[in-house]
Amino acid sequence: MTKQELIKERRSQDWRTELRKAHPNKERIAYERTKMSELPIAERITSFHEEVSLGYTREEAMAEARRCLDCPNPGCVEGCPVGIHIPSFIKLIEKGEMLEAVGIIRETSSLPAVCGRVCPQEKQCESQCIYTLSLKKEAVSIGNLERYVADYERIHRDHSIKPKHSDKPKLGRIAVVGSGPAGLSFATDMAKWGYDVTVYEAESQLGGVLRYGIPEFCLPNSIIEDELDKMRDLGVTFQTDTIVGKTITYEDLKTQGMDGIFIATGVGVANYMGIPGEDLKGVYTASEYLAKYNLMSPEELAEALPSLRGKRVAVIGGGNTAIDAVRTAIRLDAKQATIVYRRSEEEMPARAEEIKHAREEGTEFFNLHNPVEYLGDESGHVTAMRLERMELGAPDESGRRRPVATGEIITAPVDEVIICIGYSASTLVTKSMPELEVNKWGNIVVDEGKKTSMPDVYAGGDIVRGAATVILAMGDGRRAATAMHQKLSGRIEEGALV
Repeated sequence: MTKQELIKERRSQDWRTELRKAHPNKERIAYERTKMSELPIAERITSFHEEVSLGYTREEAMAEARRCLDCPNPGCVEGCPVGIHIPSFIKLIEKGEMLEAVGIIRETSSLPAVCGRVCPQEKQCESQCIYTLSLKKEAVSIGNLERYVADYERIHRDHSIKPKHSDKPKLGRIAVVGSGPAGLSFATDMAKWGYDVTVYEAESQLGGVLRYGIPEFCLPNSIIEDELDKMRDLGVTFQTDTIVGKTITYEDLKTQGMDGIFIATGVGVANYMGIPGEDLKGVYTASEYLAKYNLMSPEELAEALPSLRGKRVAVIGGGNTAIDAVRTAIRLDAKQATIVYRRSEEEMPARAEEIKHAREEGTEFFNLHNPVEYLGDESGHVTAMRLERMELGAPDESGRRRPVATGEIITAPVDEVIICIGYSASTLVTKSMPELEVNKWGNIVVDEGKKTSMPDVYAGGDIVRGAATVILAMGDGRRAATAMHQKLSGRIEEGALV
C-alpha cells in the first residue's frame, strides 16, 4: 500500500468521519493556536537542567489537535523528512487515544520525544500546513503535539512489556558507525526488520550531537536515555569508546561477519574563519564549549560557576548551535552575552522559538557584523574583537541575501569568544576506507539509497550532507535502512522510507 493509499484509508475510518462532523471546519479555524507554558525567565537563566518549554497538558493537547482540519491531501506529511502520518496521530490525540497516537509516529520515527523538542517544524511540516499556506494563520502545533504524546508514552507505558523477539535466525549482522540521530534511526528500522545490529560510538556516552551538542534545557539527557532503552529492548547492541578507523577497522568488521555497514559519524571538526587571534586563550569552538558544560553534573556546575560568571561572551554565528551556546553563557552568569551574525535576523537559520527564548533571557543581537580580528593581552588572552559592518546584497545559493563588507570597523571588548560557523567532516573513517568516494569537502558521496562507492557500505546524516538538522539525518537513516534491507533480503517493508 502506498503512502497516499494509507492516508486515504485511515482518513475514511468511521471514527475519523464522525470526528470531522462533530466540529465543522468553520469552528476549527476559529480557535487560536494553543501556547505552551514556559519556565519563568528568572528561573530558567539559573538552570542548566530544567526545560524551558514545559509541554502541553492533556486538555491543551486535545484543544490544539481540534484545530487540525484532517486534510484529504495533507501537505504536512510531505513536509516531514521521515514521512510521519501527521493528521492520523493528531486525530487520535483529539479522540484522547494518546498511546495509539504515538504508535502512528513510531511507524516512521524512532525519536519522537527528541524531534518534538528540537526539529524546526516551522520550516518543515508546519510550513506546509493549510493554516500557513491558505488561511494565513498560525499552523497547527505539530511539534508540540508530537512531544506531548511521546512524553505521555514515556510516563504511562507499561515498562514491563518488552518487544517480542523473533525466534527466527537474524537476517544478517549490521554495523552502525555513530550513535547520533542518523545512526539511531537506521539502527531502529534494521532491528525491527530482524537484523542483529551493533552501534559503535567513539565517545564514552551515546547520542552524538543529541548528547554533546544540545543543552539539557532544550533536550534533557533523560529523554535520550529513554529512547536508547527502547532500542536496547529491540535488541540493538551499543559499544562505546570505539573509534571505527582506529580502534576497529572496516576489515575487522567484515571479519566479525558484518553484512552491511552504515556510517553516521556526523561532522565533528569545527570550522574557523582564518582571521588573526583565533588561537588566543578564551576563544573556543561551540562543540568544545557545549560538550564541556553539557556533561557536567549539577554539583560540578555549581562548583565551577564562581570562576565563570561575570564575563563578556560573544558567540559568532546564527544557527541553533550558536543560540544554544549564548543561552549557556547566560546560565553561566555572563555579564554580557552577544550573538554576532553577519546577516540580519531574518536570515538566521536558527529556530524561531530558540531565538525568542534567547532574546527573553537577555541575549544581545549584533547583526550585520563580521569578525575580522581578535585582540589579546600580554598573557595571550582575548580582550577585544574587531568587527566589520556588513550590508545585504543579492541572494546566494541558499536563498538568503549575501552579506557584503562595507569596510567600516568597530572594536568591542570581550572576555570569551565562541565560534559557531559550521563544521567539516572528520577524515578518520573515510581515510581508513580508501575505496570510499568523498567530495571536495570530505563528505561521503552516496546515491539516492545512501549507498556509497563500496557495495556493502551506506552513509547518511551530516557526514553526507554537511551540518543539517536532526530530522534530516533521521530521514537519511531510514532511507539507508530501506535500501540496505532491500538489497540483503529483496523486500521493502510497509512504512519504509523510499
